[in-house]
Amino acid sequence: MRTYKYRQQLSGTEPATDISSYLDFALKLFFAFGLAFEIPIVTLVLCWTGATTPEKLKEKRPYIVVGAFIFAMLLTPPDVISQTLLAVPMLLLFEIGLWFSRFYVRKDNEQDENEEKLQD
Repeated sequence: MRTYKYRQQLSGTEPATDISSYLDFALKLFFAFGLAFEIPIVTLVLCWTGATTPEKLKEKRPYIVVGAFIFAMLLTPPDVISQTLLAVPMLLLFEIGLWFSRFYVRKDNEQDENEEKLQD
């Protein structure tokens, strides 16, 4: 069976049955999707600590879209389908994190009260 498969391949090519390259590829994709699913948590933490606000993130949305596709381009194989399959969930997760961050925004009054308590 194996010799039949090798005979059907194009001339000038060699079969690449290397397990290490496959494992490198799989680990790279696991890493990429693992980072992608941290996006809502990062968005919530940034808004909760006061580093940014949901309004500022909404203004930066076009840059985030481009950044998601560049990140997907770097971590996926060189085809558009893989890139899109990573970038679109990243953007959806960003929007989910943005929606939830509205509830976790640190208000200026809370910051003032916390500062007054520290001063007393």
